[in-house]
Amino acid sequence: MSLTAPLAPRAPLYEEVAERLRQRIFAKELEPGSWIDELKLCAELGISRTPMREALKVLASEGLVTMRVRRGAYVTEMSERDVREAYQLLSLLESDAAAVVARQASDAQLAELRELHRALEESLADGEAGRERFFAANERFHLRIIEIDGNRWRMQIITDLRRVMKLNRHHSLFKQGRLQESLQEHREMLAALLERDADRAARLVRCHFDNGLKATGRAAD
Repeated sequence: MSLTAPLAPRAPLYEEVAERLRQRIFAKELEPGSWIDELKLCAELGISRTPMREALKVLASEGLVTMRVRRGAYVTEMSERDVREAYQLLSLLESDAAAVVARQASDAQLAELRELHRALEESLADGEAGRERFFAANERFHLRIIEIDGNRWRMQIITDLRRVMKLNRHHSLFKQGRLQESLQEHREMLAALLERDADRAARLVRCHFDNGLKATGRAAD
């Protein structure tokens, strides 16, 4: 690389802080419903309150943080209604995307989905140790379908919803036996995509989310 090539601009400090906090939230180091001690975090990170406040605004826009007047910032806690509505929206958006992909994806793109699904299969071969790998591979599979679909508005909404869903303490995949059920559902979804059966792909994705919601114990009566 040329020594005269311009350096890549560094991300603003508040974005780096937002990412650090985001990862703490996902790791449950900052629990849903807990108050965020800005002064303590500023001291830990060696920063002033300005980038911290800007970072919290970013996280609030993503739904991960809730700002309360005169009380400060709290990690968002998902209510039963929040979880149910998020699943319902994801079901609608992702099932429609799957239908588009079944009709329009290239052979190479479908081959990508087959490889991503293989990672799901391999993760469960490791038993309990593969759980986190399964979660990551599951998300990559779903998001790749949205990327292939190419609707940027859909992608934005789904990305935000999936980010907030990580706050759900009663994640459906934690239910006993749900990982294997989910894997079988992915096998069927992939088969429909590879066969370019748009209607079946959409129906299977809706069923996948319906089953996920039932596994949380928060499905509507």
